[in-house]
Amino acid sequence: MKTAITLLSVSLGLFEIRAAEPLTRIMFGSCIRQDRPAPILPKIAVDEPELFIFLGDNIYGDTDDMKVLWAKYQQLAKLPGFAELRADSQIMATWDDHDYGKNDAGADYAMREESQRRFLNFWGSRKGSDRRKRDGIYHSRTFGPAGKRVQVIMLDTRFFRGTLKTGPRRTGGPYYPNPDASVPMLGEAQWKWLESELTKPAELRIIGSSIQCIPEASGQETWSNLPVERSRFFQLLEKTKANGVVLISGDRHWSEVSRLDRKGRYPIHEFTSSSLNQLHKRGTPTVNRYRALPTTYHKENYGRLTIDWNESRTSLKVDIVDLDGRVQLSKQILLEELR
Repeated sequence: MKTAITLLSVSLGLFEIRAAEPLTRIMFGSCIRQDRPAPILPKIAVDEPELFIFLGDNIYGDTDDMKVLWAKYQQLAKLPGFAELRADSQIMATWDDHDYGKNDAGADYAMREESQRRFLNFWGSRKGSDRRKRDGIYHSRTFGPAGKRVQVIMLDTRFFRGTLKTGPRRTGGPYYPNPDASVPMLGEAQWKWLESELTKPAELRIIGSSIQCIPEASGQETWSNLPVERSRFFQLLEKTKANGVVLISGDRHWSEVSRLDRKGRYPIHEFTSSSLNQLHKRGTPTVNRYRALPTTYHKENYGRLTIDWNESRTSLKVDIVDLDGRVQLSKQILLEELR
C-alpha cells in the first residue's frame, strides 16, 4: 500500500483542477479509532464523494509523544478504504481533542505546536503554505465557478481555546458555561481571518467545527461553554452579511440536526455526524432544544450533502447514512432560504 503522504501528494496534484469544478457531493464524518476496523470507510469511497471532510478525532492519539502520535496516523492510513478515499476524493480536515493530543485539551496542551506539524504533514499541507507559518490549523477552500461557489471553512477549536469551567458532572460531562469574555475559543488571529473569509464571494458556505456550536451545553464540550465566543460567532455572520451558511460538526458519537432561528435573518442549520467507527456506550443524547428532527442516530454513520445546482432553485439535501447505506436522518434546504 502506498504511504499516506504519497497518496496526499498525488491527490494534491489534482486539487486545483477539481477546485474549479462545481461540487455536488460532499461527505463528512468524525471520530475514528485507528486501532479498530472501520468498514464504513470503503462504503464512503463507493459513495463517490467529490470532497470528504474529516471533522476531528480522526485518530485517538492521546499522547505527548509525537512518535506515538505519528504511528497512530500511519495506522489510520492503513485502514481498508482510507487509501481509496484519499486517492479518489479531495480531502479537508480539522482536529478535535484526541487527534490534537489530549482529551478535552485546549491551549494548555504542551505539545500543540509539535502536534500541528504532524497534522499538517499527514494531511498534505504544502511546504511554505500559510498554514505552516501561523499557529493553529484553520483554513478554507472555495470550489466551483461564479454562481456555483462552495466555500468550505475549517475552524480550529483547540489550539487557542482557554480553560473550561467545571462543576458537578451532568449527563454530558463536567463543563459549565463561563461568561468570562477573556476566555477564548478561536483566538484573535483566527477571528480576524474568519471575518475576512466570510466577506469572500460564495453561494454556499460550509463551516466545519469539531465541536457542536448550536446545541447548548449539558456538561459536554460545546461552544456554549464559552457563550461570549458563541455569540460573537453569530454576530460575525450578521456583521459580514454572509449568506449560504451551513454548519457541520462531529465529536458527540451520535448524529443529529440542529436549527437556530434568528430574528430578521435566515436560520442556521447544523449537521452533526459522529462516529465513523466509535459507538457511544451510553447511547442517550444530551438535551438539545435546538434539535430540528425528533430523532438522533447512534451507530456508525457519515454525512452526505448533495447539491442540485438547479438554476431556478438550487437545493441542498443532507443525509446521515449508516453502515449499510441506509439514510437514517435527512433534511432538505433551498439555497434561497439561506439569504
